Amino acid sequence: MSAARIACVLSGGGVKSAAHVGALRALEERGVRPDRYVATSMGAVVAAAFAAGCTYDETLRRLLLVTRRDVARVSWSLLSGPFAGGLLQLEPLRDTIARLVPARRFADLHTPLTVTSVDVATGELLLFGDGGDSGVPLVDALTASCALPVFYPPVVIGGRSCADGGLRAVLPLTTAAAFGPDAIVAVRVGPSFAARPAERATRTPPLLMAHNRAMRVLMAAQTDAEIARWRDGPVPLILVEPRVEQAVTFAVGRAVAYVEEGYRAAVVALRDSPAATGLFAGGAERPVDRE
Repeated sequence: MSAARIACVLSGGGVKSAAHVGALRALEERGVRPDRYVATSMGAVVAAAFAAGCTYDETLRRLLLVTRRDVARVSWSLLSGPFAGGLLQLEPLRDTIARLVPARRFADLHTPLTVTSVDVATGELLLFGDGGDSGVPLVDALTASCALPVFYPPVVIGGRSCADGGLRAVLPLTTAAAFGPDAIVAVRVGPSFAARPAERATRTPPLLMAHNRAMRVLMAAQTDAEIARWRDGPVPLILVEPRVEQAVTFAVGRAVAYVEEGYRAAVVALRDSPAATGLFAGGAERPVDRE
């Protein structure tokens, strides 16, 4: 096993964040346990589960119990029309996060975790946990990091309205590099110009579709720019890019497929990335256990 200090960066991406579970399994099989996690949105939820000591099997079991209604329950505030706080209820999402992550405080985690969010009033990138405000309840920080505007209302923490960290950093490489790791392993499943159309198109109101497309362009461009800065940066970057689809944020039935794809993509990246040379021991490839 390598003695290198590894920062693991997990992106936002809704249900596609299940790919992080498979990617972390590939790391584990190669004797690599990240020294810290830096993560955004649902990637932060996965990171928190592993940082709390959950095994791959435990995390996968909890993940497969999540239904669409657990994360995408229509809000009664829609009755207010354009004055609604969000399309979806925040409380079911918060309860689901609490079931996925057994810890309640950052201090209870076995591995340091930094969660990103954004102050919607100022646009400031906020850090919770290691390197930031560690006194915030863990589930509150994770819920804030997942509160994507239009879908969910912001979470008020310390008098600040906090929303999805992906508004500023879908893949927070700069934040991770500030901790001085020997290498960064980053898994990208958020918005991407390379993502293929979903296999099954969903009926989406035109105005919401326009919002989703605009967010995809902005977040994908932001992530591409962040990766470009670190390709030849001072910290070696091993980038894992699972093959993902567009417009599947709440497609919980695709979770197992994304776990498998995350595993496959991580195996390839750890094998082929020049930055991985000498950092990782080999490991036998195994299929995902669906039980």
